[in-house]
Amino acid sequence: MSKALPTYRNLLRAARVAFQGDERVLTAARSSIREGFRANVSLEPSNPNFAASIKHAEEVAAMLRQNIVQGRKDGDTYKLRIHEDTERGDNDTITMPNGQKVKIDGKTCADK
Repeated sequence: MSKALPTYRNLLRAARVAFQGDERVLTAARSSIREGFRANVSLEPSNPNFAASIKHAEEVAAMLRQNIVQGRKDGDTYKLRIHEDTERGDNDTITMPNGQKVKIDGKTCADK
């Protein structure tokens, strides 16, 4: 069985988790997912582009689930909809490509 159908379903579920409560964005995401899969419908599983397309879709699904957080303005503040799949890192894990820590106003997160 092809891996395309389970990947397609996983991507739709990830979009539903990421954009829950925002019908306009969810509809646009579903449309984009559908168009992307239709554009590659003729790819055979033996084609190297097939595996690359599946991998890309799986990475997008992971990004949607783990890294997209919606916010809604509530008075003067914003309420974030963080769910169980949302990645929760700390600022100590942020580094520059050359290994330097991120500095804001001359301080790193380790500075007190």
